[in-house]
Amino acid sequence: MTTPADPSAPEPLGPSSLVWRYFSDWRGMLISLWAGSMQNMHPALGAGVEEHSHFFEERWERLLRSLYPIAGVIYDGPDAARTARAVRDYHVDIKGTDRQGRRYHALDPGTFFWAHATFIMVPVLMCEYFGRALTEEEKERFYAEGLQWYRLYGVSDRSVPADWAGFTAYFERMCADVLEDNRAARAVLDIRRIGKPPFLKWLPDVVWRVVRGPLTRPFVWLTVGMYPPAVRAKLGYRWSRRSAVGLWLVGRAVALGWHLVPFERRYHPRARAGWRRARGLVVGPVETPRRNLPPEERRGDGKHYVPDAWSPRGLSPGRRVPPPPPGRPGD
Repeated sequence: MTTPADPSAPEPLGPSSLVWRYFSDWRGMLISLWAGSMQNMHPALGAGVEEHSHFFEERWERLLRSLYPIAGVIYDGPDAARTARAVRDYHVDIKGTDRQGRRYHALDPGTFFWAHATFIMVPVLMCEYFGRALTEEEKERFYAEGLQWYRLYGVSDRSVPADWAGFTAYFERMCADVLEDNRAARAVLDIRRIGKPPFLKWLPDVVWRVVRGPLTRPFVWLTVGMYPPAVRAKLGYRWSRRSAVGLWLVGRAVALGWHLVPFERRYHPRARAGWRRARGLVVGPVETPRRNLPPEERRGDGKHYVPDAWSPRGLSPGRRVPPPPPGRPGD
């Protein structure tokens, strides 16, 4: 059921936007390890993940279910602002003091925007490496749409770069001066013993142990190749000319093969529903399957997205949590 639009909320993005065209394209999954590690290299984000998240106990499930509300902020049409506020509210209680005595809050505007900055970069990198690179004019337009998208969360944008050139300088400065080699980022990159994805639970464990290495190692290689040089140096990785050529060849193969994929099959289910509604079809809410849910004992935790259909005692997903008081992070 569609809820009334908040007249004070920013206008949600629509199907004519570049963000709609590229954000939930399945090729973005090739950049998921990049996004997760880049986010966790931020000191506050890394501390929040270490101290408040069960990500490393259910890596696939957390990733796969998070895609639904994140995509909903773009593709939910009149409900996009409601989805955005729910995503924001999952982060209200993520705060504390890290190992070096630095205070952090997930809704500090600088921290929250860094996570969003990596989401902006995912489609840019996807197009650059696995499709047709965006022109400078398209990047400018894409970034402007990214700000419109960001404002739906209701988090301060006072210190957010105004244009693509400013964003590029900001991103380079963050990579050089703020991001750090930390435990949370290294844990994201360590997928040597990662468990089976929920959709492969039928696969015998012995088979998964055999195929896990050949399947996961290329993702780390792709991630290292897409890192900015400053990040690669911080993490101690090297990247040869031969590897660069190999990455280019892989990218061209993906780009060519992608032309054979039917349009709707290129997108995540939440995005696919948005495209169908844009064509005038009646499409109900598309939420994560039960297999991606957190353990039952954590489904009432306000930090977790749990759809109504799977909620204990009818608890609503993204239950409203009072935002921080004025003058605190998140205002």
